[in-house]
Amino acid sequence: MSRAGGSRPVNAKQPPKSTLDQAHVISLPRKSDARGSLSFVEAQRHIPFQIKRVYYLYGVPAGESRGGHAHRELDQLMIAAAGSFDVVLGDGRNQRRFSLDSPDRGLVVPRMAWREMENFSAGAVCLVLASEYYDEGDYYRDYEEFLRAVGAR
Repeated sequence: MSRAGGSRPVNAKQPPKSTLDQAHVISLPRKSDARGSLSFVEAQRHIPFQIKRVYYLYGVPAGESRGGHAHRELDQLMIAAAGSFDVVLGDGRNQRRFSLDSPDRGLVVPRMAWREMENFSAGAVCLVLASEYYDEGDYYRDYEEFLRAVGAR
């Protein structure tokens, strides 16, 4: 039986259990001089995965939120390339809030963590480095389904 719109069979394997302890903010290398600053991210050096996709969120109106999903297999690094925003992560039992406001810091978001992004400042840009290519079947978009998958229901 396949998940609607996805390529992975439902219940083909037990999804990994995520802990919020896997989520953490990392400092990225920063090179600065009179001309400005440069930060960079190298796969397997700064983040524990290969980068298969890069995307960014911008133009998010004040009061709007993004996210509202979890991933079965995908890990991410989120960076506030400009401005600031908060990321609220949950494992079905607990939540942790992270505030991102500097382009030389990134939040490692593990698979199987429900994420909500909120409190975007004017002009905020959220840069995301992802461990997998886009696959709609990798998403939990229904919170109750996510809770059942992590054993919280």
